[in-house]
Amino acid sequence: MNSDGGRLEARFEWASQARCRGIDPEELFVRGAAQKQAARICRRCPVVLQCAAEALDTRTEYGVWGGMTERQRRALLNRHPEMRSWAGYFERQQNTTTAGHIG
Repeated sequence: MNSDGGRLEARFEWASQARCRGIDPEELFVRGAAQKQAARICRRCPVVLQCAAEALDTRTEYGVWGGMTERQRRALLNRHPEMRSWAGYFERQQNTTTAGHIG
């Protein structure tokens, strides 16, 4: 495997842990009010932040990703056009929260 393939595989390693991995994608790529129903799948997903970051970082337009509807992601991107890495941001937030609970 070339190095690009290895990096790509590592980038999506989190997806194997997603709660939606066995669900028909048609259930996640829905319109309107059905998006909120689809987002419920994400509530207890162990990789919800990685999924949200991937969708935000790549400006994914369609489907429910990381518990967010298309409209929610678009609003977040519009409010924070300066953000270059949502993955980095979520990781820093998670580390700050975790550090606050130590000792």
